[in-house]
Amino acid sequence: MTKSDPISRDGLPDKFWEKKSLTQMSPSEWEALCDGCGRCCLNKIEDEETGEVFLTRVACRLFDDSTCRCGQYENRRQFVPECISITPKSIKDHAYWLPKTCAYLLLWQKKPLYDWHPLVSGTAQTVHEAGISIKDQTVPEFEVHEDDWEDHIIEDGT
Repeated sequence: MTKSDPISRDGLPDKFWEKKSLTQMSPSEWEALCDGCGRCCLNKIEDEETGEVFLTRVACRLFDDSTCRCGQYENRRQFVPECISITPKSIKDHAYWLPKTCAYLLLWQKKPLYDWHPLVSGTAQTVHEAGISIKDQTVPEFEVHEDDWEDHIIEDGT
């Protein structure tokens, strides 16, 4: 744990994710579940025949590769109308493309958070140190034609 990079838990109850269901969480608790890996901001390819989802290195045009965050989070739907907002009610419809390490998915599946998750470790850096994030590893979508996304697959399944 790095003391210089503590995460903000401003007024959040200790281990709230172990005590509340997703639907019981406040908006700030919900947002705090995001580990900052950036994988949900990667473009994916879905095999229409099998339904298998492939993760690519091609990032959404709003993704900031250096911070692993959306550069326009509050206004993202204005710029990227197809951006999917995960909510406690919508997670069941979008679970198939969420990263397997995603806190929203894990808690929906009644699984614990990983030790590297910032809420568990106490620092935002552990998601990067564990090799989970895609920080400094992406290609902006405007640099790659959609027909060439297959050339940028980094893993099958998310």
